[in-house]
This record gives sequence, C-alpha cells and structure tokens, in this order.
Amino acid sequence: MLIELKDVYKIYGEGLESEVRALDGVSLSIEKGEFVAIVGQSGSGKSTMMNVLGCLDIPTRGDYHLNGVDVRELTDQELSAIRNKEIGFIFQQYNLIQNLTVLENVELPLIYQGINADDRRDMALEALDRVGLAGRVKHRPTEMSGGQQQRVAIARAIATRPPIIMADEPTGALDSRTGREVLGFLQELNKEGSTVILITHDNSIAATARRIVRLTDGRIVEDQKQEVDWL
Repeated sequence: MLIELKDVYKIYGEGLESEVRALDGVSLSIEKGEFVAIVGQSGSGKSTMMNVLGCLDIPTRGDYHLNGVDVRELTDQELSAIRNKEIGFIFQQYNLIQNLTVLENVELPLIYQGINADDRRDMALEALDRVGLAGRVKHRPTEMSGGQQQRVAIARAIATRPPIIMADEPTGALDSRTGREVLGFLQELNKEGSTVILITHDNSIAATARRIVRLTDGRIVEDQKQEVDWL
C-alpha cells in the first residue's frame, strides 16, 4: 500500500476549550496508480489532509505510513527529502519565484536534490516541453498568463519525476478552459503511472477523478470509486 492512514487526528489547541479537530479519526488507504479526489467545503479538513499526506504536517495522533515508512518517526530532514523526491506539489497560487526565469523555477527542486547543472537543465527542459512551454524558458512569471504560470508549476512538480502528484485546488485561479487543460495534464500523468491526489471543493472537478473521498468536519463521509470517460 502506498499511503495508509489509521485513526489519524490533527488537533489544534488540544485540551483547550477552543480545541479544533481538523482531522477527526480519519482512516484511508491509497494504492499506487490511483487518481483520488479529496473533496470538501471550507473547514472540512481537506487542506489539513493534504498537509498530512504531503508530509508538510504531522498527525497529532494516529498512524501514517507512506510506502511502508512510519512518517511520525522521521526527522525534519527526512521529511524534507520525501517532499522533494517522492511528491510533486501543485498549488492554486503557483508559488513561483518572480525574479527567476521559467527554467530557473523548474530547476529549483532539482538543485535541492543535488543534481548537476547539465542534468537538471535537461530534466527541466523536458518537463517544460511536456507542458508546452519549451519556447518560454527565458520568460519570467510576470510575463505569462495565469494558465501558463500553472503549467510552469506543473513542470516544476514533475521535473523530479516523483511517484506522487499532489494538487491543491490547481484550477481555482484559472478560467474553465485552462482549468480543463490542467486536469488533462493530471489525467495524462495518472495514465503514465503517477499516483494523483487532487484536493478540491468543486464537485465537478472531483468528478474527473477515479475515486472520490468526501470530508465533512474532519471526517470521511464518502469514499467511492467511479467510472470516468478519459480512461
């Protein structure tokens, strides 16, 4: 099993009158190669779920095993290595560095991995070619549309060839046509074997996934697989 949560809680202000259970006894398993949408409204716990699954945060209680490894036992450095090598993150706000070129933005995670300059340039160029931006490598984010910036963010996420893609509201800042293109990239990556976890509040976006996990008040209230027409 790639991902396994067992009775996971994420509690803020534990023991206080203002205690908030962002995750409240969640158990979830995800196999390699799945395309899962985690869906819920604001305050449902979906962002906290992404932070826990992406090793950006640690559960207050419960077990999280990633590829058989107990995440709660890892050091900060080991968690950082997992985030850099095992997971490609795509965020709604792109998180690009404005004073770097497109190529330099995509090269960043490769630098953190210690990949030499020639190899990381080749890997970054390959990723940019995949998202149709091979001709824009010298541009800066401010010279590009929102859709182009999100494609740069996708290129950055896939440049390290991570087995897991985690996308947090990746279409939220885009028009509907560009949003469909971004979802198309995620579907293509899943067809090629990547495990894709999509975080969204939008039921129509969630409907593009092969499995929907619905959260309400930090609890899973629905977990169902579905047929999709892009397979």
